[in-house]
Amino acid sequence: MERKVVLILLASLILILLLLTGLFFANNNFRDMNKQSQSSNDKIGIVVTVGPQQEFVKQVGGDRVNVTVMVPQGADPHTYEPLPNQMKQVQKAKIYFTVGSGIEFELAWMEKLRGINPEMKVVNTSQGIELLPNAVENTGNDPHVWVSPKNAKIMVENICTSLVEVDPEGKAYYQKNRDEYLKQLDELDQKIQQTLSGKKHTKIMVYHPSWAYFCRDYNLIQIPIESQGKEPTPQGIASMVDQARKDNITVIFVTPQFSSSNAQVIAQEIGGKVVVVDALSDNYLVNMKKVAKSFAKS
Repeated sequence: MERKVVLILLASLILILLLLTGLFFANNNFRDMNKQSQSSNDKIGIVVTVGPQQEFVKQVGGDRVNVTVMVPQGADPHTYEPLPNQMKQVQKAKIYFTVGSGIEFELAWMEKLRGINPEMKVVNTSQGIELLPNAVENTGNDPHVWVSPKNAKIMVENICTSLVEVDPEGKAYYQKNRDEYLKQLDELDQKIQQTLSGKKHTKIMVYHPSWAYFCRDYNLIQIPIESQGKEPTPQGIASMVDQARKDNITVIFVTPQFSSSNAQVIAQEIGGKVVVVDALSDNYLVNMKKVAKSFAKS
């Protein structure tokens, strides 16, 4: 009988210890989650339009910022419509860094986004960039400014200046990060020049004309298949085939945001191939090196 009582007492003690241990870990987990929530809330809410800007802001802002991209990977900035959760991030944001060069998404949505959060600071990251005319659509400016590492440096400077204005306590931190990233952009520029050495005036045939600033910097010539934002007609495709043959073009470049079907037709006619290059990747440094290598092989 006494042995049974002892066993019951031991089982009760073990059960109590298990309950106390569970409560201890649950309390710790709750405090950790609360800290993480507070840490996230302490960060400056930033909204950007496209993926490359996300890298620019993260590289400068580091762990003091929380970045939301409005046009996600694979989406078309000409037609994309924000989701409800993105609108909620805009409501809480301190800064919206626009591309500012006439990108379709901003032309269509910025007025509404400003209305959602009138206190949000809106910064044009293209301020100071020499914009190229939109030679394909014969109206406005070419919006794809970020594909030039030289332009990216100006955008990064603008981002740093605005972060310091909103968060003066982080000035030294932001400026240190900016300087380190600007150095990486200089190295990227030099690497691309080396990769494309000997390719001066090379013609690259692309479906969507995203690469004018890149071509200007590295002495390439962009030949777009798309005309005034529209798919080519059968006559247009035939003309592209003729031009590709004339200029010994064997690679047709497409982007993930657009259909590659017409490019495939042209490639098949010239006995060439289709290669994907992404102007909107959020892994900017790595992606631009990859793009340069792809153009160098064309």
